[in-house]
Amino acid sequence: MEHYSDDKLLDMFKDEKSQSYAYNLIVRKYQERLYWHIRRMVIVHEDTDDVLQNTLVKAWKGLSKFKAESKLYTWLYRIASNEAITFLNKKKKRFFIPINDVEHELTQNLEADESYNGDEIQLKLQKAILTLPEKQRLVFNMKYYDEMKYNEMAEILETSVGALKASYHHAVKKIEKYLTTD
Repeated sequence: MEHYSDDKLLDMFKDEKSQSYAYNLIVRKYQERLYWHIRRMVIVHEDTDDVLQNTLVKAWKGLSKFKAESKLYTWLYRIASNEAITFLNKKKKRFFIPINDVEHELTQNLEADESYNGDEIQLKLQKAILTLPEKQRLVFNMKYYDEMKYNEMAEILETSVGALKASYHHAVKKIEKYLTTD
């Protein structure tokens, strides 16, 4: 597959004749990265697929209005983040589950996941991450796993770099505390 720049893909999308093709190329280019971003939030593969599908549907519907004031990936990442948080909030409300029970359920899902191939240390790290509030978990995952810069995160999450640095710092401290206590 030829690699197209985001600008080229967006130009192709504007042309009705190549719109579907351009969208398919965008999906191929970003689907895996979005999948893993969502998966780290919702844990369960099937739920991740649902959230990713919702993300891609919203992207399809909104792409014609995308003004390219941010990078395409940043825009897609924002949609995916919002969809993951929306999914988790609906799950809490639907089952009237307190947040610590959702964390417990996500931890159980992680432990039961046959496709998870991490060692014991990685599993403990994942459990520690699941104890974080959603916002801190999102910030930690973006910084630690996606190696995203704070200014990119600020654009995606529509918040200040200072707030993100504070969230990341608090998340790291909580994870360190979790990992050092038995």
